Amino acid sequence: MNLPNAITLGRTFLVPLLVVVLLTKFDGPLIFGVSNEVIGAAIFAIASFTDWLDGYLARRRGQVTPLGQWMDPLADKLLVTAALVSLVSLGLAAAWMVAVILGREFSVTVLRSIVHARGQTLPASPLGKVKMFAQVVAILVLILGQGHTRQFFVVGQAALWVATIAALVSAVDYWRRYNALLPPQMSPIAPRQAPPAAEPADARTRGRVSA
Repeated sequence: MNLPNAITLGRTFLVPLLVVVLLTKFDGPLIFGVSNEVIGAAIFAIASFTDWLDGYLARRRGQVTPLGQWMDPLADKLLVTAALVSLVSLGLAAAWMVAVILGREFSVTVLRSIVHARGQTLPASPLGKVKMFAQVVAILVLILGQGHTRQFFVVGQAALWVATIAALVSAVDYWRRYNALLPPQMSPIAPRQAPPAAEPADARTRGRVSA
């Protein structure tokens, strides 16, 4: 396993650690006088940084592999899903907003898988970067601000709204571009008309007799 893939795998192992730190109630400071909010935000920040780092190293070192291309988006989705669901459990994020963001993630994954199976590509939407940045800011600020100042909560909620709107708009954009890649439907073939039924032999005989 090369270095970029190892970093991606390490990001996957940070996911359960993040959930434990966020959802476990500790009495007093957790480690060396640092609260679990700060530790949880640090874990998420490090994991988000490795999302950029593994891709950069893979391209720089020429180590882009099918395994890495498969693991990287999976690790990202696991990290974001764990963080957002934890925020819902803590009462810091609205469940419907998280459902919109996660629904967009999985629907885009399905669309990309279908397009990839056909030997085509579905490029990333520019709004996807806006959504990713906004949701990272929202998660960090909401984790750090829980139980503290009102300003943190307001900033986090505003960033979460931006992420939700960007998720909806980018999902529509993905669906539009996916439909554009579909092969044109074949025009329906007009049904053939049945040939006229042949006259019975006795009718033809009667016609010759009368003539």
